[in-house]
Amino acid sequence: METPKLRGGKIVRSENPVNLEMPFENLDGFLTPTPEFYVRTHFPIPRIEKTSWRLVVDGHVNAPFELTFEELAKLPSRTIPAILECAGNNRNLLIEKVKGVQWGLGAVGTAEWTGVPLSVVLDRAGVKPNSIEVILEGADKGPLEDPKAPPGDVRFARSVPLTKAREDVLLVYKMNGVDLPPEHGFPVRAIVPGWFAVASIKWLERITVTDRAFGGYYQTIDYAFWDRKGTNAELVPLQELQVKAEIARPTEGEVVSPNSSVRIRGAAWAGGGAEIAKVEISTDGGKTWNAAELGKSVPNAWRLWNYNWPTPSTPGRYSLIARATDSLGRTQPVNRNIDRGTYMINHLLTVTVEVKTGT
Repeated sequence: METPKLRGGKIVRSENPVNLEMPFENLDGFLTPTPEFYVRTHFPIPRIEKTSWRLVVDGHVNAPFELTFEELAKLPSRTIPAILECAGNNRNLLIEKVKGVQWGLGAVGTAEWTGVPLSVVLDRAGVKPNSIEVILEGADKGPLEDPKAPPGDVRFARSVPLTKAREDVLLVYKMNGVDLPPEHGFPVRAIVPGWFAVASIKWLERITVTDRAFGGYYQTIDYAFWDRKGTNAELVPLQELQVKAEIARPTEGEVVSPNSSVRIRGAAWAGGGAEIAKVEISTDGGKTWNAAELGKSVPNAWRLWNYNWPTPSTPGRYSLIARATDSLGRTQPVNRNIDRGTYMINHLLTVTVEVKTGT
C-alpha cells in the first residue's frame, strides 16, 4: 500500500485545490483541534481582509442591507459544538472506485463554532411572505471542467429551506475559540448543524432569500443523489447526515496479541436532529454483536464510543465492524445504496486486524 503524502500531519488528497484529511486514527477527544481538522476546497482559497469584507443580504426581503464584520460581531451570538462531514467521506473505501476526492475515514470532525444565528439577520431584512429558501453564496469561484456546467467562473453556493435557516443555522466567525483560519472560511462561514458540510458555505459573502427552489450547479447537478420512487427517480440535493459509526483504532492491518485486551474506539453521528442511541461492535465479521460504551451525547455533534475486546487465543485475521443506531431508530445499512452515487456513504465498513503471537 502506498504511503500517503502528509502536510501538517494531514493526508494530502489533492494539491490544487487543496484537500486535506485528518488521519482518523488520531481521534483523541470530543473536539477536533483546528490544525487537525480536515480541509475541503473546490477552488483557490479566497484572500479576504476583515476590514473590507461585506455581507450582502437581499432577495425576497423588505429591506436589503449590508453588514461589515464589525457590525456582524456586535450582534447576539451563540457557541455550539457541531460536526462537519464531507458528503464524500469514505469514498476511497468503496469497492468499485468512483470519481471525486478519494477520502478515507477522516473527512469529518467536530469543532466548537461561535457566530450569529441566521434568524437574527433574516429578521432584520424582513422576509416576505411565500419565501421558501435561503441561498448562501461564498467568495470562492472558478471554472468547471464538467460539460454540464455553465461557462466561465462559478461561485460555490447552496440553499437551505427557510425553516432550517431560522432554526439553527449560524453565521460563524470563530472556530474553537479563535478567528476562523483562511482554509476554514475566514472571515465568516455558515454552519448548518446536522447537514453534510457542503451546506456550510465558507467565505460567505451573500445571503439571498428566494420564493422558488434554487437551481445552482452545486444544488442540482453536483452534490445531489437519486431519490427513487417506484420506477421513477429524481435528483435531490444532499441534506442531512446519515447515521454512521467509524472505527478509529485499531487500524486496518494492525497486529494485536492473542489473549489480551484491545480497546476498539471511534465515533458515531447522525443527522435530522437525532442523537446516537447505540453503537454495537462485531469482532467476527458481523455474526455476533456487543454493545459499546458511549461517551457524552451532544446534539449535532459526534458521540465517542469504545469497546474492550478480549482477543482470541487463536491467531488469524479478524473482521471488526461498528454499527450505530440513532434516537429515531435508524441503523446503518449493511450494504451500499447505489442510488447515492459518490456521496452519503454510511454502510457498514470492516477493519481487518491480525491476531499474532510475539507482538
